[in-house]
Amino acid sequence: MALKAANDNSMSNITALPSGVSAKSMILLATETASSSDAISFTSNIDDTYDEYIFKYINVHPASNSYLTVGFRDGGSAYDATKTSTDIVAQHGEDGSGGALSYSTSWDLAQSTAYQPLAPDIGDGNDECASGTMHLYAPSSTTFVKHYIAVTNQYHPSDYSQVWYMAGYCNVTAAIDGVQFKMSSGDIGSGTFKLYGVV
Repeated sequence: MALKAANDNSMSNITALPSGVSAKSMILLATETASSSDAISFTSNIDDTYDEYIFKYINVHPASNSYLTVGFRDGGSAYDATKTSTDIVAQHGEDGSGGALSYSTSWDLAQSTAYQPLAPDIGDGNDECASGTMHLYAPSSTTFVKHYIAVTNQYHPSDYSQVWYMAGYCNVTAAIDGVQFKMSSGDIGSGTFKLYGVV
């Protein structure tokens, strides 16, 4: 089913979706602000209310040069759900050099309980940070694995813009009931973290 464009071939006159096409809405469930924080944890609002949850992390600035990671809790107290993942990175330098696209074997996981890297090597300069979005699908399923997809842009300490595409699954049948973000070392100096449910 296609949308009909206005006579000038623009989309500006479209005010509603055709019948039969549903629009998704994001419901803000929680906001956490980091300030020299060891970790940011979401331990509520992740249940069977929604089939998709979206996490946004905005201007995450490390206390020291390190990388942002995420862990998933599957009913216990630790964020160590077993994960398998893959990732690619694209980068380009401020001086126009170093443009590249590659698969990064250093940051993927294979049946690992380690935290998933989201933004490797964020600089700790005053203006260096990372921002991105992570989707978590059907975390309450006790039948299927729980998929996640993340896209993050970061300011690398060598003055590169890097975008990381991470995707994987928690290979557990237990429900995922908590998500934690933390740096690979040191504190999260500052940053805003938001949790949304998708209707």
